Amino acid sequence: MSAAVFAQSTVSGTVTSRSGQALPDVTVNVKGSSTSALSSANGRYSIAASVGDTLEFVNVGLSRQTAVVTSLNQPINVVFTDDNIAVDEVVVVGYGTQRREAVTGSVSSIGGEAMRDVPSANITQALQGRLPGVQMSQTSSRPGATTQIRIRGTRSLNASNDPLIVLDGIPFTGSIGDINPNDIKSIDVLKDASATAIYGSRGANGVMLVTTNTGTLGQPARISYNSFQGFQTIFSKYPMMNGPEFVELRRVAGMFPNNGVDESDDVDTDWQDLMYRTGYIVSQDLGVSGGTEKGAYNFGAGYYTDQGVLPLQGYDRISLRGSVDQRIGDYIRVGINTNTNYNVTRGQHVGLGVLSNSPIANPYNPDGTFKRTIQMPLNENWVSTRSIIEDLSDQWLNETRAFATYNALFGEIAIPGVEGLKYRANLGLDYRQNNGGWFTGEGINNINPTSPSTAGINNSHIYHYVIENLLTYDKTFGSKHNLNLTALYSAEENQFVRSEMSGRDIPASAFQFYNIGHALGEIIVNPDGQVYEKWGLLSYMGRAMYSYDDKYMLSVTMRSDGSSRLARGKKWHTYPAISAGWNIGRESFMDNVSYIDMLKLRVGYGQTSNQAINPYATLGRLSTRPYNFGSDNYDVGYFVSQLPNPQLGWEYSQTYNLGLDFSLFNNRLSGTAEYYETYTHDLLLNLRMPGSSGVESYTANVGRTQNKGVEFALNGIILDNKNGWTWEAGLNLYRNRNKLTELASGQTRNENNWWFVGHPIDVIFDYEYNGLWQEGDPHLDILEPGGNVGMIKVHYNGEFDENGVPTRPIGPDDRRIIDMQTNFMGGFNTRLAYKNLDFSMVGMFQQGGVLISTLHSGSGYLNLMSGRSNNVKIDYWTPENTDARYPKPGGIMSGDNPKYANSLGYFDASYLKIRTMTLGYNFNDSPFFQNMGINRLRMYMMVQNPFVFFSPFHRATGMDPETNSYADENTAVAAHQSRLLTIGTNAPATRSFLFGVNLTF
Repeated sequence: MSAAVFAQSTVSGTVTSRSGQALPDVTVNVKGSSTSALSSANGRYSIAASVGDTLEFVNVGLSRQTAVVTSLNQPINVVFTDDNIAVDEVVVVGYGTQRREAVTGSVSSIGGEAMRDVPSANITQALQGRLPGVQMSQTSSRPGATTQIRIRGTRSLNASNDPLIVLDGIPFTGSIGDINPNDIKSIDVLKDASATAIYGSRGANGVMLVTTNTGTLGQPARISYNSFQGFQTIFSKYPMMNGPEFVELRRVAGMFPNNGVDESDDVDTDWQDLMYRTGYIVSQDLGVSGGTEKGAYNFGAGYYTDQGVLPLQGYDRISLRGSVDQRIGDYIRVGINTNTNYNVTRGQHVGLGVLSNSPIANPYNPDGTFKRTIQMPLNENWVSTRSIIEDLSDQWLNETRAFATYNALFGEIAIPGVEGLKYRANLGLDYRQNNGGWFTGEGINNINPTSPSTAGINNSHIYHYVIENLLTYDKTFGSKHNLNLTALYSAEENQFVRSEMSGRDIPASAFQFYNIGHALGEIIVNPDGQVYEKWGLLSYMGRAMYSYDDKYMLSVTMRSDGSSRLARGKKWHTYPAISAGWNIGRESFMDNVSYIDMLKLRVGYGQTSNQAINPYATLGRLSTRPYNFGSDNYDVGYFVSQLPNPQLGWEYSQTYNLGLDFSLFNNRLSGTAEYYETYTHDLLLNLRMPGSSGVESYTANVGRTQNKGVEFALNGIILDNKNGWTWEAGLNLYRNRNKLTELASGQTRNENNWWFVGHPIDVIFDYEYNGLWQEGDPHLDILEPGGNVGMIKVHYNGEFDENGVPTRPIGPDDRRIIDMQTNFMGGFNTRLAYKNLDFSMVGMFQQGGVLISTLHSGSGYLNLMSGRSNNVKIDYWTPENTDARYPKPGGIMSGDNPKYANSLGYFDASYLKIRTMTLGYNFNDSPFFQNMGINRLRMYMMVQNPFVFFSPFHRATGMDPETNSYADENTAVAAHQSRLLTIGTNAPATRSFLFGVNLTF
């Protein structure tokens, strides 16, 4: 036998972090051979090697370490420093993790610490403007409100466009507000089908993988405390007229020459000052984490409260979390993650009806007390102020209490004798309940002091479970060939139950909404408010990921889903996905290009589908209608309101993705550029039936849409500890264009829903503002018979005769399709530090698009321009002010509003917002605190929402240009599609001033 064989023996040692924590599952390779091994749960490894061999140590999240075998009798212990262990290099890709360098799909990630640069009630608010291709749009400005999430645009017309959220590996069915942002370790967003296909139909609209904090093996117990608190004021008042401005408007309009009983021209009441209060925010989180040689744990509790600037409005949340990860012997691992919370939302009934109150109405009696109502020429309004509402807190209330618990249990076994082969079982058990109630006492919020009291309750429950069986194989061959195989079988079921009732004339205010059965008046149980739904999903999935020397990468996924929501014979579908990556920077011809650290080209294709429609849509629907037979006798009849569709199937999306990842100049500049196309067909769409059919609608697979877009992200280290200075900056920019390419039965227009082939899904279909009619303008009498100078002029789409004269008046055919899409949007962040002092800033921006302001349109009844009630402060036309944007007060009307009033509510949606500015100091290096056992102490001051720039709407109104309502909310009348987002009379935007501390010991 050769001497080399005799010289070969077993080399062993440990792999640990700088803190001494054992690192399991680190791959140890003998360079240049096929010999490899894995470190165990306690970090130990052993491998056959010879003197002179080079050992390579590599695993997810760790940069490569090497060591030369100099003796067979001495252990080789490897320590990875903090520089080697980089959490942001690890990407959660669904049922596993990958080093970012090996990812072939489109994935955007953010760590928990970076996300918490924006303190907020929920993660959606914290993520606004932080990830390319991920749009977070505000749907409400009330405390505790969540935002609308869209990943790479809108695909569906009636089915859900919300992404799948996966919490610690289990699909999440609750409210995003149930997740405490302080519990989050990282968020990874899967954007293209090659990445999301592993989740099948659930991932049609993208996937957000939320990973919460866990303990660390071998770490001594560590206690952390994170807190911030402060106060909030309104960002700006709603721009309403003051007393003298309103008096002048009423005089010019000439429609109400006489004041109301409670009005006087010398009064100037600021109803907003009487309504708003100073709000406050408090967040407290306490946690303990640690681990033993074979186990790790993390437990914590949090409390968050946001008391808004409107009286009675508030949000409180108590959250508990826990995780245990325990290894049993060398082969078995078990664990649990649990997140439980209880939250209360209050004051949703308090609105801003005071905006319409006349500013020349005196709200006070001679003795200084508040009047009960004020009378204007045409309206009488109940007087509501901060002090009145707060005094009525027990007689006028609206609150929702929610309890939720989300639990993920797992068991894992490494198959003995087959290195890299593991079986894992995941069990998710979730429960969420909502208990809502409202009560309005006698005469409250009503001009009639004897109006009967009313109360109502609604309760809902969600029961959800998922069982997943996973078989994985992960093996490195010959130090260069890495193969990862995953097989899955899962079963999921969700049950939703809801009930509600209401009553009139509650016998005692003390009952509030707790004893509606004793109501003396009508007790209502609305059939449409009673809901029971149950659906299930069965799935099979297989995925193979191969990498050669981290240079050439290939990922192939196949998943089959069976949904109970769809018709027999249409329930199952199989989704393929494939992606490949070429790490150009590892090629030999790049060896001399020293400034390129990483350059990777990615390409992917995949198919997903959507089954997010209401259960039982295939079965049709019966609705009830009561019929009277005499004064005291009635019966209930049933009629078909929705036809069954035994052919209802999946809605499909195909995505193509091209991406480039790069890192330059010793990783000081890194970024990603992507281009994608998504084609969706067989849309799940509710079709209206002709009235003669006797049926309202049915659900069918019709229509097609497409989304195309580009994304760009750039992160840089401008100064790297130069004379104590550090400066980091990040920028992301993205553009998405969606288009409706086909409707049902060859239609090109659906005017009822504002859907038009060749145009974006979300558009405005309305008359388009084109200035005001001026004295001497031609064609006024033709286009606007009976019109007046100073009225709104809109675009004319009709024909002209040979003399250039319009051939008809303005009519419905002159409505235009107005594209609301922005040209691009994105966000930025920067951090500048000098030694232990740091300043950071986070912002977001968008350019172009259309913003709907219901304050200025006809739907809000705040721009009537008649003097009937208070008006938005505007620049209106008079013979002396003909360059104004707004029409002559008291001109031609359509109902209560100026003709074409809705066209006044469309603004350029561009803006740049500074979301947070933070000044902090780290005391980590202080010997005083180190001697006290404090590992980390940071204190900071922060202002949220301080500035807005480049916003035409902000310049015109002073308001925050972010949307705050859906179009059917906070308006007097409906004028736009309910799916559209608007600025309405919701709670005003706020500016917050916070002080915080982060402590670990």
